[in-house]
Amino acid sequence: MPSTPTPPAHPPRRELANVSAVAQLRGGRLARRLPQLLAGLYLFGASMAMIVNSGLGMIPWDVLHAGIMRHVPLTFGTIITILALLVLLLWIPLKQQPGLGTVLNALLVGPSFDLTLLFLPQPRELGWSIVLLLGGIVLNGVASAMYIGSQFGPGPRDGLMTGLSRVTGRSIRLVRTLIEVAVVAVGWLLGGVVGIGTLLYALSIGPVTGALLPAFTVSLRQSQHD
Repeated sequence: MPSTPTPPAHPPRRELANVSAVAQLRGGRLARRLPQLLAGLYLFGASMAMIVNSGLGMIPWDVLHAGIMRHVPLTFGTIITILALLVLLLWIPLKQQPGLGTVLNALLVGPSFDLTLLFLPQPRELGWSIVLLLGGIVLNGVASAMYIGSQFGPGPRDGLMTGLSRVTGRSIRLVRTLIEVAVVAVGWLLGGVVGIGTLLYALSIGPVTGALLPAFTVSLRQSQHD
């Protein structure tokens, strides 16, 4: 009687895993996951610079960054980094687990924003502003799918969202909406810029990221340490 093939003892995970930083590193396929993480983080900062440079509005957190920049002598990218580190402190009471991607997100997105802004021309016509805005939104969705799909932990703001959702029992959609409304409101009061790009980003970034995430999600090798 022919024997039945034995399935692999540890089939790969295709879904996003909620595991410790050590388990993330033990998840294998680092030759793909690490470059994807770093490229995604750089492109995330670059896409933010494109949206800001379009002059048609900012993503919600950048409204807050711009408002703060009016009151302190720091670059936009430096404020992004400082605020990301402060948001990480809010993870402590939420008992949210960071990963390599969490730390690198906090440290690299701001500098990549500043670097990209040095080379981006200021659009002089509305058509080019629209191209810059739409391109930045799409690239932001691609970058988000890349760094999230690398499975090295959420970014500081993403982790705040998921942590609050878990602790309060409220949906991700509701928590994200409340956070983004709050940061836009505070940023606007501080002098940040709100425009059509802010609304367009809020309505489209979820669907764009969600559509691309399956293509960029890298399976983790399951282990007894997860």
